[in-house]
Amino acid sequence: MLDPRLQDLESLEAINQDEAMRQIVLRLAGLARGGRLPGFIAAVDSDSDLDDKTKETVLELARSESFLLAAEHYLLATRYLH
Repeated sequence: MLDPRLQDLESLEAINQDEAMRQIVLRLAGLARGGRLPGFIAAVDSDSDLDDKTKETVLELARSESFLLAAEHYLLATRYLH
């Protein structure tokens, strides 16, 4: 069985390699650090123009503040190694 920490690193690296996803995660982490995630979550949740799949994905990510902050740390720490 693969060590779960390696799977986590693979997920973080996949985000790091996808520039659009990388920017989304970094922006959401910035909102988390500034205490503005609840307002963002409410806005996304009430946006009738977003399709359900997009809304679900964005909300799942936005509700994972600890993941966002850990991902931000990884993305910034590895930025210069790539």
